[in-house]
Amino acid sequence: MKAQVFRGVNQLSYEDIPEPTLQADEVLVQVRVVGLCQSDIKKIRYPLYEPPRIFGHETAGTIAAVGTEVKNWQVGQRVAVMHHIPCMRCDYCLNDNFSMCDTYKNICTTAGFAPSGGGFADYVKVPGHIVRNGGLIPIPDHISFEEASFVEPTNCCLKAVKKAQIAPGQTVLITGAGPIGLMFVMLVKYFGAKAIATDLLPSRIDKALAVGAEAAFDARDADLPNKIKALTNGMGVDVTLLAVPSEKAFFQALDCTRKGGKILFFAEFPDEMEIPLNPNILYRREIDLMGSYSSSYRLQSLSADIVFNRRIDVQALISDRYPLKDLSQAVEQAIAPTPDTYKILIYPQ
Repeated sequence: MKAQVFRGVNQLSYEDIPEPTLQADEVLVQVRVVGLCQSDIKKIRYPLYEPPRIFGHETAGTIAAVGTEVKNWQVGQRVAVMHHIPCMRCDYCLNDNFSMCDTYKNICTTAGFAPSGGGFADYVKVPGHIVRNGGLIPIPDHISFEEASFVEPTNCCLKAVKKAQIAPGQTVLITGAGPIGLMFVMLVKYFGAKAIATDLLPSRIDKALAVGAEAAFDARDADLPNKIKALTNGMGVDVTLLAVPSEKAFFQALDCTRKGGKILFFAEFPDEMEIPLNPNILYRREIDLMGSYSSSYRLQSLSADIVFNRRIDVQALISDRYPLKDLSQAVEQAIAPTPDTYKILIYPQ
């Protein structure tokens, strides 16, 4: 089968590799579409993992083979694949910190080499633990593989929305109107709050308005805090979701978030970045800082419901489609987006 193998920093190799062999409790999925995620791009561009590996985790496809002990799954079923499932028994899981669970971190779908998602390949193997514990989600007949590939990123964004306790009537600032920021706009609106977005690209500012933002501004606007306060009765927003890893965006969030509000880090910052902060700002204004990483098992059914019942329009986020052989070109476009670049999808077949 064909796969894009990570051979080192910025080195992707389109290769013939053996099709994964199944243990008795495993399932093989033929990948029909896989989303290109910012986390995939970081893993390709920076020395975070030892090669060789096959990345890609926003996967939807068709079951191609099942192990002899697998029950309730048949060849030909259309499924969205969750690449991690927690153990549900450790102290992290019992506190709903599922993404900190060792099982969640270490048992992963794979197309070969060290398990790393495996979606950038013709076929991906789903380990027994994931098969048994809800990691395969049936795709309804009326939903395309493209739409189904959004279940995992929707879960990640939904986790952040829930963690920040975004509620009807609140106002939320979303820094960055790329595919994740736009999904935040849609989810914030779906849950009854008002979204305000910022970005550097005029086209993305317009796109944020088109998908439901109450207002959208150029992130470089020096008058942004005053404009935000004018929209919030002089208070500032209740929550800011940082969807870009920018020091300037963080300090902008401090200026735009009301006393007693929350700032949530969703984008992963470079490890070498340090942000100088006077702790009295948090103390005197009672600002909560929090982070949200990856998905939540608790929200898996709700994420599927939101996508499969089209409660948000994930198709509006798709801008580009590439064959698997052109993954490097897709990564380059994501790094240097055109005005109309949003979500990029990859097709092995």
